[in-house]
Amino acid sequence: MTADDGAAGPEHGPAGPAAGRPVRVTVCRGCCCGTRRKHPDVDHDRQLDILRAAGSVRVSDCLNACDRSNVVVVQPAALARRLGARPVWLGGILDETSLSSVAEWIAAGGPGLAAPPDRLAGLWFAAPRWGKSAPTS
Repeated sequence: MTADDGAAGPEHGPAGPAAGRPVRVTVCRGCCCGTRRKHPDVDHDRQLDILRAAGSVRVSDCLNACDRSNVVVVQPAALARRLGARPVWLGGILDETSLSSVAEWIAAGGPGLAAPPDRLAGLWFAAPRWGKSAPTS
């Protein structure tokens, strides 16, 4: 990611377990992300199991970034959020390398508490801008 695309890379600081609410991952699954129709060679249930083993996972109907599927948003733990960390949007989480990288980062503390694996650098993108039909949750 570059400053030119308007997206901020994940902030990182000292590694270690998060205090308060843990890292949470929101996974897009209801529209086209996470469906066999769009990605027939991906075991979407296994992806969820791997992420759940690493941290807290919330499944969303649609994150409005279908061109980047499979999309996950890594939300910082409470401590990291208080220190200024922000959610990191990742797209193209379709293979073992990207999935294991996300799971490792979550387990290490996520945004603001652990440096993201280099393998995720090309997958970051700016959160989509929501119109009037934005989800409320």
